[in-house]
Amino acid sequence: MCKTYGYCRISTAKQSIERQVRNILASYPDADIRKEVYTGTKYQGRAELQKILSKVQKGDTIVFDSVSRMSRSADEGIQLYQDLYNKGINLVFLKEGYINTDTYKEALNNQIAMTGDDVDFILEGVNKYLNRLAEKQIRIAFEQSEKEVEDLHTRTKEGIQTARLSGKAVGGNANKGKSYSTKKGETAKAIIRKHSKSFGGTLTNEELKLMCNISEPTLLKYKKEIRVEMIANGLLVKK
Repeated sequence: MCKTYGYCRISTAKQSIERQVRNILASYPDADIRKEVYTGTKYQGRAELQKILSKVQKGDTIVFDSVSRMSRSADEGIQLYQDLYNKGINLVFLKEGYINTDTYKEALNNQIAMTGDDVDFILEGVNKYLNRLAEKQIRIAFEQSEKEVEDLHTRTKEGIQTARLSGKAVGGNANKGKSYSTKKGETAKAIIRKHSKSFGGTLTNEELKLMCNISEPTLLKYKKEIRVEMIANGLLVKK
């Protein structure tokens, strides 16, 4: 009988692990929840995760609240993802569902059938592109998670971590009227800035909307803000 594990981890004493537990149980009420506090950046050495990895079998499922709970390092996270996928383990990321192994498997299996004539050369290229796109989405998710950790460390050193994470204004009425970025918005903008065709990347608007889980108006709003920022920093010439 296949089993479902829920892995929860916090990296600071100020975080609440119960939020992750609630999120996982809401979707997988029968999950075997494993919890631990760990402050490192590698999945090796995480006792509870290692216990899961030593027991998990083909057909079992591991549920994470987000990619960052699996690994803070992009390279190690991607390697672990591929190792578990190749063993037939199902991986679920509640906040990044677009890289769940079921989605990845569907993308790999969604091949265009060959026709037996010269057009197969074109179809082969299309199939390779679809595979690369699926793999790229996984890498982007882990790279973004790693970047968020680095950014958090920077904000902590600058003394503004609390204000950023809580989303509250500092200084009372003096800051009234100012807008404050949300973590989801900043994450989406970072992906758009790096991967949008408008800024030298390879992804279309449709691909970005799916990856960032945002609407068309929000995507256009973020692209406009990015363009303004890049022009202000001399990274883009105003047209």
